[in-house]
Amino acid sequence: MSVYKVVEVIGTSEKSWEAAAMEAVETASKSLRDLRIAEVDQMDLKLENGKVAAYRVRVKLSFKIQGD
Repeated sequence: MSVYKVVEVIGTSEKSWEAAAMEAVETASKSLRDLRIAEVDQMDLKLENGKVAAYRVRVKLSFKIQGD
């Protein structure tokens, strides 16, 4: 039997939503162990002067809770 925790993180990129999602997962993986699932929950754009300045992705990450 296993137990998992879900957290939300937001990744940003000036290039694409895909790059923003990868940034979120790669950065989270530095402090969270045993990541299992990444689910893109929301995508939005940061605008400056009517132009896209950044892509933002909210990602739900699940990881296994370590037992004894």
